[in-house]
Amino acid sequence: MFQLDLGRSGRYCDGMNRRSFLKLGMAGLGTLGLPQLMKARAQSGNTRTTSAILIWLDGGPGHMDMYDMKPNAPSEYAGIWRPVRSRVPGMDITPLFPKQARITNLFSVVRSLHHNTGDHFAAGHRMLTTKDMGVSGVNQQQRFPGIGAFVSREAGPRRRGMPAYVGVPYAASIGLNPGYFGGHMLGAHHNPFATGGDPNSPNFSVQNLNLAQGLSVERLEDRRTLNSHFDSMLRSLDNRGTADAMDRYNREAFEFVTGPAAREAFNINREDPRLRDRYGRHNWGQSTLLARRLVEAGSTFVTVHLGGWDHHWDLEPSYNRLLPIVDSLVYGLFTDLQERGLLNDVLVMLGGEFSRTPRMNDGGNGGPPRSMGTPGRDHWGNAMFWLMGGGGVRGGTLVGSSDRLGERPHTRPLTPSNIHATIYQILGIDPRLQVMDPSGRPVNVLDDPTPIQELL
Repeated sequence: MFQLDLGRSGRYCDGMNRRSFLKLGMAGLGTLGLPQLMKARAQSGNTRTTSAILIWLDGGPGHMDMYDMKPNAPSEYAGIWRPVRSRVPGMDITPLFPKQARITNLFSVVRSLHHNTGDHFAAGHRMLTTKDMGVSGVNQQQRFPGIGAFVSREAGPRRRGMPAYVGVPYAASIGLNPGYFGGHMLGAHHNPFATGGDPNSPNFSVQNLNLAQGLSVERLEDRRTLNSHFDSMLRSLDNRGTADAMDRYNREAFEFVTGPAAREAFNINREDPRLRDRYGRHNWGQSTLLARRLVEAGSTFVTVHLGGWDHHWDLEPSYNRLLPIVDSLVYGLFTDLQERGLLNDVLVMLGGEFSRTPRMNDGGNGGPPRSMGTPGRDHWGNAMFWLMGGGGVRGGTLVGSSDRLGERPHTRPLTPSNIHATIYQILGIDPRLQVMDPSGRPVNVLDDPTPIQELL
């Protein structure tokens, strides 16, 4: 989405000045023919209003200790906890999710997701872009746009005055910001807008909504004053419609920074304190509540960053601390959406770049047993979970299964492409869409554009 600084000498938080930002944006426009795409989007008559919230567990959450437990496996696989029954027969989950156990009818879980890499960066790139493209820990550069960037380009915001794509408090993957969430060749204008800050803070505010020093809303409302900031750039454009496309982005940015919609949506202090308590009075819970406010106000794709899931040791104390937090925010989000009559309009997802090894380690991390701490689990991309609910997704469904040790898919193996295809279909975007790469060659955004029909 947009990054805003309409002053004369300010720089963006990523270090780019306005001139370089606009150049990068225009490079994306020229390469991809976005003026035509935007015109087609405007003329398509697509009235779909569904939005999406992705709760991203950065670092790799373990399927064996959360949504795909194996109580009959040997103890070194089954792990520390035994599953509890939930509202849906057969959908047993960790006892650290007692609140979710009451609402499993509202969401479904894919238990047969896999991409077969245990490299954080390769896995993150595959989950967020669906592409391999040689990304790894030694070659971490993003090679393809993230799913939220495509949603931003194809759908735009659901209501004027709101950013289409938002990261709360930021979008990051394996320490890279925006990492594989970014727009890449679509242009920086399709990066997620980062709220920053801590939504749990009494003084929380979105700094990126502040006007640059010396500017006021009154000055910005003068169209000639706004245009003067871009005249030198616009004069250098050709006559292929690119100027018209950029003018549309300018109008969206103008409405975003001057209008009341975004400011009201970001004002989390307007929420009932009892509802805030339901989500949890911490950064993660309030970030999730803020995501709900944003999609309700008109954002289309919002990601919530929950980091710290790389538990090679001390898994038990870490999960005892983290899983109840996740339980509260997931329960809070689904019940809140249901009470507001929004559950069919908002797709909710929970997952990370990969899972953890089915077999627990000895806590040594290559050294003597327990030299680093109590046992944990290592990297594993051969069997994973992915939670989806709302947005018209059929609730109370288990899709696929892993084998008896949780090592690999046993039935209905699915890939990140199938997850993305499902998301696109729910949001009213054709999963068969293509993008022109920098060489002018059409590339399928998804290698397999088949949605998960059991969920639809």
